[in-house]
Amino acid sequence: MTTGLVVRSVRVRGRDDGKRLDAGRLGGELGERATLVQFSSAFCAPCRATRRVLGEVAALVPGVAHVEIDAEARLDLVRELGVLRTPTVLVLDADGRVVRLAAGQPRKADVIAALGEVL
Repeated sequence: MTTGLVVRSVRVRGRDDGKRLDAGRLGGELGERATLVQFSSAFCAPCRATRRVLGEVAALVPGVAHVEIDAEARLDLVRELGVLRTPTVLVLDADGRVVRLAAGQPRKADVIAALGEVL
């Protein structure tokens, strides 16, 4: 287990063996420098807070995009990426490679730190 994106009571993983996601698979455009991908579910209160945090970070850091995915609608990606709960956040580099994955509600400072590994 690699440290980096530190979130309360969550699991954090580092690079996912070259897994790569593109805009077509995500249903949203990748950021020029990095992309924050959020897996959410309809009745998840921490998902709403995570949406706010990731949106703020994406607005703050040039070249970073935020894409939210409904986990129930995209079970193919959920299974492929090993998403076990919502919210789960992936940090992708400019090429769409998964650099970091964390389950649970992140803090803004932790998201910015994880982006520092990519930018």
